[in-house]
Amino acid sequence: MKPELGVCYYPEHWPEEMWAKDATRMVETGLTWVRIGEFAWSRMEPTPGDLRFDWLDRAIEVLGSAGLKVVLGTPTATPPRWMLKKHPDMLAVDAQGQPRKFGSRRHYCFSHQGYIQECARIARIMGERYGRNPHVAAWQIDNEYGCHDTTISYSQAALRAFQHWLEAQYGSVDALNTAWGNVFWSMEYGSFDQIDLPNLTVTEPNPAHVLAFRRFSSDQVAIFNKAQVDVLRPLTDAPLLHNYMGRILDFDHFKVGEDLDIATWDSYPIGFLSDRLEVDEAHKTAFLQQGDPDMQAFHHDLYRAVGRGRWWVMEQQPGPVNWAPFNPAPLPGMVRLWSLEAVAHGAEVVSYFRWRQAPFAQEQMHAGLLTPNDKPAPALSEVRQTADDLAQLGTVTQTRADVAILFDYASDWAWQTQPQGAGFNYFRLVFSAYRALRRAGLSVDFLSTRDIPEPGYKLIFAPGLATLDSDLEHRLLQGCDLAILGPRSGAITRDFQIPKAGRPGLSGLSCDVDLVETLPPNVHRTVDGGGAARHWIDRLSGTAPDLLTFTDGTPALKGTDGLWYLAGFPDEHLWVWVVEMAAAKVKLDIHPLPEGLRRRETDQYVFLTNYTAAPINWNNHDIAPCDVVILKKNAPRKG
Repeated sequence: MKPELGVCYYPEHWPEEMWAKDATRMVETGLTWVRIGEFAWSRMEPTPGDLRFDWLDRAIEVLGSAGLKVVLGTPTATPPRWMLKKHPDMLAVDAQGQPRKFGSRRHYCFSHQGYIQECARIARIMGERYGRNPHVAAWQIDNEYGCHDTTISYSQAALRAFQHWLEAQYGSVDALNTAWGNVFWSMEYGSFDQIDLPNLTVTEPNPAHVLAFRRFSSDQVAIFNKAQVDVLRPLTDAPLLHNYMGRILDFDHFKVGEDLDIATWDSYPIGFLSDRLEVDEAHKTAFLQQGDPDMQAFHHDLYRAVGRGRWWVMEQQPGPVNWAPFNPAPLPGMVRLWSLEAVAHGAEVVSYFRWRQAPFAQEQMHAGLLTPNDKPAPALSEVRQTADDLAQLGTVTQTRADVAILFDYASDWAWQTQPQGAGFNYFRLVFSAYRALRRAGLSVDFLSTRDIPEPGYKLIFAPGLATLDSDLEHRLLQGCDLAILGPRSGAITRDFQIPKAGRPGLSGLSCDVDLVETLPPNVHRTVDGGGAARHWIDRLSGTAPDLLTFTDGTPALKGTDGLWYLAGFPDEHLWVWVVEMAAAKVKLDIHPLPEGLRRRETDQYVFLTNYTAAPINWNNHDIAPCDVVILKKNAPRKG
C-alpha cells in the first residue's frame, strides 16, 4: 500500500470553533489520518454513567468530513478521578509497596478485575456508537502499555491473580517447589496462598520466583488488552492496534500483538538518545539533534514483526520533547529523514505528535506541528515536503531480508533478574548485533521464538537467548544457512535452573560452557587478530572447531557448518569480524558504511539515510546532511 501521514489531535483541548480550521489545515499539510480520544475519559463520562459523547460525535464528523481518517482511542490509560472512589484498590503498587497515585496517567493495576470490567464497558459503549461510523478507520486500544514502569504491580489484586496463575501453571505446590528449587534456603511452600510477591525480601528473592512473576505480569497485559479486543471485534470492521514504546521490554509485545491487526510505536529519536541508550558522550554529542542512527530502525523492524508485517509510527517526534534529561531541537531535515526511514522499513502510516503544542499541564514543553498560539512550528514544512515525497514515491513493498535476529522478551526478564554482572543487559547485546549488521549495509528482520520461518534466511542471530530447547534449536537451524548463538544462550530453563544437559545444551554443536565470568566496564578480553569481548565471558570446551580465540588461548567463537556459538559480548570491532566471517560463510554480500550512513533495501528501492550533520559521498552517491537518497533498483548508477 502507499504510505500515508497522520497526526495526534486533542479536540477536547481546543475551542470547538477551531476544529474545522484545524482539519482543513491538516489536509492542506498532506495528512490523511488523525488520532483522537485516548485520554478523554473524563469528558466522555464526567461522573459514573453520565455519558457525554455529543462533543466527540461532532469532532469525528468535522475531521471526517474534511477528508481525514480517524483513529479512535479507548481512554483506558487515564481513568478519571471518580474511578478511584468506585474502585479504591485499583491503583498499581510499586516494589516498595507505595501506591501509584492519581494525578498523572497509567495509574491502574493490570490485574484489577473491577477496572478491567470498566474498560470493557467503555470500549463497548464506544464500539456501539462508533464501530460502523464511516470516519472511524482504526481503533487504538489504551496507550503505551508499560510506559512509566507500569507493567509490574505489587498490589493485592496482583497477589491474588499471581497465586491463581501459579496454580494453573504448576498444578500442585509440590511441583512448584521442585521447579523453583525451594529446598534452597528452606523456601518450600505448603499451599499456593502462602506465596507472596517477590518484593521487600531481605536479600535477593529466588530468581525462579521473580521470573515467574515477570511472566505473569506480561500475561496480565495481554489479558487486559484482549478484554477490549473481544468487545470491539464484533462491533467494527476497522483494524485494532496499540502504540508500543521504545525499549519497553516488560511484557511480551508479540503475545499482545497476536490479538491485534497492526502494531504501532511511538518514536522519539532525540529523547531516546539521551534517555534510553548507553553510549559514550562523543556519540551523544555527534547525534545530539538527530538521534542514534540505529535506534529507530531497530524498533521499526521489531514492530514490523510484532504486527506480522503491518505496522505504523503512531507518534513521531517533530521537535523538542519535554521528558528527556536534555531536549534539543532536531536539525533541519531530520523530521523528514525519520519519516522516510520509517517508510523504508515498511510503515503504512507515520503520525506526528502532536498537531498543536499544549499550553498547559505536563506536556506544555512538548513541541507539535503548530505552536500554542497557532503559528507553524519548524517541522510543519518538513511534513508537507514528506507528503510530496510520498506522493512521488508511490507504493513501497517490503521484501524478506537475508538476515534476521531472534528477539525474546523473556530473555530480558531473565537477565534483569540475575544479570551476574552490572554491565550485562539483553537489549544492549541484541542492539549491538543489530547495529553491526546495519553498519554492514544489511537489512534485518526480527523473529520471535514462536515464529521461526520456513527456510530462506542466510543468517539468524540469537544472542543472549536465555532458554533454548531442542525444538527451537531444530527450527532455528532449519530456518537459515547459519545460526549464531551466544553469549549466554541456552543458559537456564524456563524455571531458572541450569539445564540438565548443561549450557548451552546444543545437540548440533559440541560446545560446553564450563564457567562464566563477568567483567567490569573498563576490562575487555582481547581476541587474536583484533577486537575484544566485554561484560560477559563464557568459558567454552568441546570438540567443535575454534573459529576465533582469545589471546589467552581460550575459544572466543566455536562453530560447525550451520551453527556458531559466541563466547562473549563483542565490542564493535569484534562484531565487524564476526559479521564479515558469517557473510563470507553463507556467500552474502555486505556493504560497509561510513559512520552515520545507513542503508535499507525494499523490493523496488534502496534508501540511504545520512544521520550526520556533514555530507557523505558513498559508492558515487552524494547524500546531504540529514538527508535521504532513494535509489530505484536497477537504475543507472552515477559516475
